[in-house]
Amino acid sequence: MKTINIAIADDQVLFRKGMLSIVNGFEGMQVTLEADNGRVLLDALETASPFPDVVLLDLSMPELNGVEVTKRLNSMYPALKIIILSVYGEDRFVIHMIDLGVNGFLFKNVEPSEVERAIHTVVEKEFYVNDVFLTAMKNRLSIKKPRQLLNVDLASSLTAREVEILNLICRQLTAQEIADQLNISTRTVDGHRNHLLEKTGARNTAGLVIFAVKNHLLDPASLL
Repeated sequence: MKTINIAIADDQVLFRKGMLSIVNGFEGMQVTLEADNGRVLLDALETASPFPDVVLLDLSMPELNGVEVTKRLNSMYPALKIIILSVYGEDRFVIHMIDLGVNGFLFKNVEPSEVERAIHTVVEKEFYVNDVFLTAMKNRLSIKKPRQLLNVDLASSLTAREVEILNLICRQLTAQEIADQLNISTRTVDGHRNHLLEKTGARNTAGLVIFAVKNHLLDPASLL
């Protein structure tokens, strides 16, 4: 099994070193890069070897905070998976970060086992769904916004097959698993996924999950 390379960016030395020790203790994972702020992280990534698969990213850092770093990482390294580690859990903030393209959002007080699970999940299935995300989605859905009318139009434009595949993607099935279940090729699955991303304007699987839940195409509770 390929080793998962991890980068950690956090300005709190004790927390960063603690996470480094914890992650290096996970089977099949190693921390190959650490940074104490966003700018150091971006500079280090330019010459990183091996290049990390996942970055554990703090939000409150000097130089460049996690929000700005996320925007730049998604533009410069779209394949790099981003897991936010934060003490802030306001619903609109969680959703905003997921809208920006992060692959997971964890509180800093989670158990090490959840960090390990989240890393494996974003590598294998792109997006880690947990209670933080589901709670934020449910609470945000209770607030009606005029712009949701636009999303309803988009939802109605999806074909039955696209809705079916959207649900399976949101439940974090791989392209091969979806192909096997629907008796189609993985190439066809990838084609449908690309069409869904184009139609919804989503950046990745996380964006598709948000779209599906907002438009009542998926029950958030079914994701766990």
